Amino acid sequence: KSFISCNIRDPYLNILGDSMNISDKVVLITGGASGLGLATAKRLLAEGAKIMVLDMNEDNAKEAVNQLGNDAGYAIANVTEEDSVQNAIKATLDKFGAIHIAVNCAGTGFASKTVGKEGPHVLDHFKLIVDINLSGTFNVLRLAAFEMGKNEPEKDGECGVIVNTASVAAYDGQMGQAAYSASKSGVVGMTLPIARDLARMGIRVNTIAPGIFDTPMMARAPDRVRDPLIEMTQFPKRLGSPEEFAALTQHIIENPFLNGETIRLDGAIRMQAK
Repeated sequence: KSFISCNIRDPYLNILGDSMNISDKVVLITGGASGLGLATAKRLLAEGAKIMVLDMNEDNAKEAVNQLGNDAGYAIANVTEEDSVQNAIKATLDKFGAIHIAVNCAGTGFASKTVGKEGPHVLDHFKLIVDINLSGTFNVLRLAAFEMGKNEPEKDGECGVIVNTASVAAYDGQMGQAAYSASKSGVVGMTLPIARDLARMGIRVNTIAPGIFDTPMMARAPDRVRDPLIEMTQFPKRLGSPEEFAALTQHIIENPFLNGETIRLDGAIRMQAK
């Protein structure tokens, strides 16, 4: 297999109906031990994929793989560190031989006003959120894309699919969400340029911007935080289900003409200032 095999495209290929077959594809999922990532792992595994879970929490990662079974593995990785992700990708290649799909679900949140009662926003906290949510996403996708470039192309020349996770906060972040909104806006903003960069390699790049979902992070939030967010959600008036995120991820993978796009998955929520 050569890297250039996915860089040269045959203009006469018939693309009608040629979607990526998930069966036997290797999927790398960051934050795959819980929440949106684990739901996605379960859904794609049910479609015949092989799953590599990347997570910081080894206990959670082991438990996730126990649930997923023999066609899954895990690697402990810090998405912000190049060597850590490189080692995780090597572990994926050693176990499964390739990477066809990367789903970036790893991320974190932080709330602090630009100037609050305790003074100005701590700069290191801002940098940390941007580093994890934005730089970490880019770090993983760039290294995964390099390996995808070595794959044999599908019938329409496709060699890989990348799905990133942003947030509706990228568009209407609330008070105290400067760092989080900036990081997620960055994920949205880089989606099209990266899709353009990787087009010659037959790699599609899309982003999901979830609304308020029923994840472990949201489960820790008190009712005074959760209830107003549910009220802002138009219909259905509830938290989103991780399985709904997983369903959209599957559709993105299987729809060959969906590229360079960010899709809001949010029950029509438009978040108020606070």
